[in-house]
Amino acid sequence: MDRKQQRVFELFMLILGFSLVTYIVGRPLYWLINDTLNTISSNSCPPCHCDCSFQPLLSLPEGLANDSIVDCMRQEQGVSKEVEKNFIDLLAEEVRQKESEAEEKQRIADIKLLEAKKIASQYQKEADKCNSGMETCEEAWERAESTLENQMKETSLWELRARQRGWKEGAKISTAHF
Repeated sequence: MDRKQQRVFELFMLILGFSLVTYIVGRPLYWLINDTLNTISSNSCPPCHCDCSFQPLLSLPEGLANDSIVDCMRQEQGVSKEVEKNFIDLLAEEVRQKESEAEEKQRIADIKLLEAKKIASQYQKEADKCNSGMETCEEAWERAESTLENQMKETSLWELRARQRGWKEGAKISTAHF
């Protein structure tokens, strides 16, 4: 960076810093000064002690006012208690209905759970049978292999004896001596 660019960068950073400080400190300072000036100017007038919450914002002349809406909003004591009782009865009925629906769903879920347990038990029994059958089959296979091995040994022993006595493979035996 040359000297001119460095000066421009420093000026830019100075303006940016001044703007940030003004933004951060200026707003609270403005409100503080504004509140101070308002309190000084409001001391000339005594405070107002009136409760205006019950007064209507807009009052109509007597002949133009429609009191039927206001009358509808006012409820008699007995009517409101009856409506409240009906509302409570409706809520209680809805709660009972929801309970019965929940109990029915729970009963169905229990039935399905029992069915699933039965099916799982059946599958487990079938798996046990299959495993037992496999074990029996493997034992029979091992016995057959052992027997075949013994038969092969015995056959090779007999073949060796036969060769020692002059037997040749492919030679015909005459049946006339029998």
